[in-house]
Amino acid sequence: MSRYSEKELESLTAAALRDGFCVLREHFSRATLERWREAFLPLLEKHVEEQGQLRNRGRERYYVTLPFREPFADSSIFEDDDVLAIVGRLVGEDAWMCQLATDTPLLGSEYQDVHRDAPPLFPETGQETPPFQLAVNFPLVDVTLQNGPFEVARGTHLLTKEEGWRRLAAGEVELEPITLRLGDVMIRDVRGLHRGTPNRTPEPRPMVVIGYSRRWLLRPEVSIRVPRAALDGLSPRARQLLRFNPVVESVDDAADTEVYQAFAY
Repeated sequence: MSRYSEKELESLTAAALRDGFCVLREHFSRATLERWREAFLPLLEKHVEEQGQLRNRGRERYYVTLPFREPFADSSIFEDDDVLAIVGRLVGEDAWMCQLATDTPLLGSEYQDVHRDAPPLFPETGQETPPFQLAVNFPLVDVTLQNGPFEVARGTHLLTKEEGWRRLAAGEVELEPITLRLGDVMIRDVRGLHRGTPNRTPEPRPMVVIGYSRRWLLRPEVSIRVPRAALDGLSPRARQLLRFNPVVESVDDAADTEVYQAFAY
């Protein structure tokens, strides 16, 4: 059931087009996300133990793909009517869901280099295009100024990277920390110049990312392994969203290491 009116959805979409992101406050169930956090922390611990040598996200910062099973295979989250209404306005009603993962800085993490999460579609033109890939982010804890908030420069998704860098250096735009409460949702264009910041607390700061792309965009380094047994229980809309992902016999047959290594552009 939609929480927002058509006018409000248009306003949120306009903000995402103008600023590169919009935030839906107190949108997801806190109790649901607390269950996600409880299930996620053992996955993080296992990842750090087995793949802690991977440093591509920075010191003490870990990217962990979530298995498509309970509690993460939650249609109340990835089929949320309001989120999908905004996604559809930004990247098309036939968009597909290509990513279900987390980014988590721990104590000892550092500032990332400012970057984008995708290159331009047509770099030879020197121009940016309408949105083609979105990250729907929501934390599994409250995000404060102390535990590693995401920082983004508004409007830089519409600029070439070089022009965005120039404006940052000139002070014409600035990096803005985005604090979020458990239940808040941010929908962002992955081209906005941004960075992760240090977590200065002893507790992990997990941020979920669900990726939605235009139907013709494939990035092989990200995908969702959908168990065959889960397909029958999915709604037609869910099967449509997941249609380009690999179907597997078991999510336990995942790759030994994360394959999404080159992430900064």
